[in-house]
Amino acid sequence: MTDRLKVVALGGGTGLATLLRALKHHPINLAAVVTMTDNGASSGRLSRELGTLPPGDVRKCLAALANDETLLTQLFDYRFNRGRGINGHSLGNLLLLALADITGSFDNAVEACSKILSIKGQVIPSTLDHVSIVAELANGQRALGEVDIPVMGHRFGIDHLELLPEEAKANPNAVRFIDSADLIIVGPGSLLTSVIPNFLIKEIGQAYSRSKAFKLFICNVSTERGETENFSVDDHIRTIQQHVHKLTFDAVLVNDNIVSLSDQEGKLGSIRNITTDQEMIRGIPVIRADVIDEQRPLYHDPKKLAEVVWRIIAQSLTESNAEEKLSHFKRKPRRPTNHVEPLVGES
Repeated sequence: MTDRLKVVALGGGTGLATLLRALKHHPINLAAVVTMTDNGASSGRLSRELGTLPPGDVRKCLAALANDETLLTQLFDYRFNRGRGINGHSLGNLLLLALADITGSFDNAVEACSKILSIKGQVIPSTLDHVSIVAELANGQRALGEVDIPVMGHRFGIDHLELLPEEAKANPNAVRFIDSADLIIVGPGSLLTSVIPNFLIKEIGQAYSRSKAFKLFICNVSTERGETENFSVDDHIRTIQQHVHKLTFDAVLVNDNIVSLSDQEGKLGSIRNITTDQEMIRGIPVIRADVIDEQRPLYHDPKKLAEVVWRIIAQSLTESNAEEKLSHFKRKPRRPTNHVEPLVGES
């Protein structure tokens, strides 16, 4: 296990869970650093009513790394659809909060759930402080939280984001895992409410900046209503760099299969799949591949994504030792290409 590549994924929500589900069966040491600003649905209600940390994004990641075939995992992901007071709540969210009471902390609860579900990796809250994401809108108003930001952003446009409180401390375990990573993956996920908030925690932004790991950004396959409407791939990277000075990547993975151009609004808003024919964006090499879920074109396909990310690693990392692999990756960055070659023995 010690010579396995140490991979850290940063994000939150459905996007990060999709990535974890994609990578968990590969021979890597996988850790997820999860944003803690969720204020919607069950998480928001529990946080407001009980004063707890929002469990939703952590729960999604724990379920994604668990054995999908077990009844226990299905139970953990079960959401009540009736009953006064309990309607809309996820059983996994309630279990996390119960374990936090029993074990004495939310961090301990995550560790306990990890053992219960026998997850293949680590799930690490980015902070154990109570934090919120705030958007300064183009008209000078402010929107608070993941629920209001897309609504207000759609109406008025978003100028920039802030974290409240600004002095929120990073979870020391999150910093430790980033410091020791060989590969850091950022995204996919809601750019403004899942991806960027982690980097607004100063210690996490600093750890990322000083890390010598290879850094891969996975761009969303679609724009998102109220957050990234009319965005190009370049706009996604530009927005991250506007919020986090000097943050950069060694490569960006972009979907090249346009499935749907639609005005119909789904769960995350209007579907407008995006791609690029650029080979470099802001000095970052572009890797293009078909990674879209053709039945749900707002999202990545976990199987496609796993194959592409693993091939990116495998084509550049050939030595047996993890540190040697990383130095090889850094010495010979992958050239931009329109496709990813299959591994030996695959077709």
